[in-house]
Amino acid sequence: MPSLVIVGTVALDNIRTPFGEVHSALGGSAFYAGLSASYWTDVGVMAIVGEDYPEEGFRLLERHGVDSRGIARSREKTFSWTGEYTFDLNTAHTLKTDLNCLLSFNPDLPAIYDRPDTLFLANIDPDIQLRVLDSLPVRPALVVCDTMNFWIENKLAELKRVLARIDILTINEGEARMLSGEFSLVHAARKIVGMGPKTLVVKRGEYGVLVFGKEGIFASPAYPLEEVKDPTGAGDSFAGGFIGYMARNRKSTDEILRQGIVIGSAMASFCVEDFSTRGLEGLSKTVISDRLASFSTLTSYPDLPPLDAGMKG
Repeated sequence: MPSLVIVGTVALDNIRTPFGEVHSALGGSAFYAGLSASYWTDVGVMAIVGEDYPEEGFRLLERHGVDSRGIARSREKTFSWTGEYTFDLNTAHTLKTDLNCLLSFNPDLPAIYDRPDTLFLANIDPDIQLRVLDSLPVRPALVVCDTMNFWIENKLAELKRVLARIDILTINEGEARMLSGEFSLVHAARKIVGMGPKTLVVKRGEYGVLVFGKEGIFASPAYPLEEVKDPTGAGDSFAGGFIGYMARNRKSTDEILRQGIVIGSAMASFCVEDFSTRGLEGLSKTVISDRLASFSTLTSYPDLPPLDAGMKG
């Protein structure tokens, strides 16, 4: 029984950036998050794919120890996203979205994973997220949710019903402002936490992550990379690493949460170094450990002297 179950999308992406392009590449919120989380805990993925989905995707999940029994197969085509990035790699421009088999996705989580300890409702229709929550005989110890601007604009009432039942929400800063109606992220966080989640994680792309919770505000930088090829899936990879670490520790303390945020940031940094999921594939413990060690040097500094020792007047 996996300690973490992820419900989301498995997709075939068409992506163009200033550094190249790929077609029908492996992707989707649950796929990225599942690969990232697999380095930290046992993972099960629930999604749906079409008749055109390559076996390569299943083989990759298997190599990473991801339980794919929850991925249903449809006679329709696989969900597909087509997008591009300009030199502003923080902003994805959607060119085309083909929902295809996603329209018939109706996950029966208890039939496969009866009582998961941790549940990640990755970016997907809030109606599906609600059905999953309603189907569970026992609420998981930790429920994390992601969403996007499309659902905020088109299914706000349903999304708010989801938010009232979760522990942690992960969204980007534009979505935080849209959901709250506030420009200040501090004010936005206060409003969103009032909707239900105990903790809000705001993803800020190359500027890192801000976390708003009962213990205060925590910030983690993004790892400064020499080369970024494809930001697609970075947020899902972040979430997978972050939630996977928390599921591994079976704790939701502030210390574990902060450690998980840094781990999520490290996993996202691997993701963006190559197209599709290539940056996440086959990472060694040494490579991950070295990246995490580098993170610790980004924000550490010697204790400051007493203010009266270095101030004028």
